Amino acid sequence: MRDNKVDNGQVEFSDNVVSIKRVTKVVKGGRNMRFAALVVVGDNNGHVGAGVGKAAEIPEAIRKGKEDAMKHMIEIAMDENGSVPHDFTGKFCGANVLLKRAPEGTGIIAGGPARALLELAGIRNIRTKSLGSNNKQNVVFATLDGLKSMKTPEEFARLRGKSVEEIKG
Repeated sequence: MRDNKVDNGQVEFSDNVVSIKRVTKVVKGGRNMRFAALVVVGDNNGHVGAGVGKAAEIPEAIRKGKEDAMKHMIEIAMDENGSVPHDFTGKFCGANVLLKRAPEGTGIIAGGPARALLELAGIRNIRTKSLGSNNKQNVVFATLDGLKSMKTPEEFARLRGKSVEEIKG
């Protein structure tokens, strides 16, 4: 795992290589080795993305993964104590990731792939549980799906035409 700073205009993004897989294709002349790198990119302030890069060499696969992650960047909703606004389950293929709201001081309670994404997103307090598949790529994309689907109380109030006080009850 490495942590680099990528300067994209005014905002600095950090990247983290979650996994590198060696993929082998058997052909007539022997075996073709290639690498697939799963990379997470974030600014520690509510913007995060994940991408996969495939190439014959590891550094090239990481570069491609970083570019893919920058293309698929999302903005996430956070509450005042650096947690998610509400509990939610993100789903991707066979992986389900339960994201639970946590009070200040809890920290990030998450497994490896989900933790990498949550740290770069800037979330400080959260509890997660990975359900179903434990494939790193699917867990990262399930976590990303859950974060993307989060809505703030203000968004719920606007959608329903009510005030925030009525929503929070």
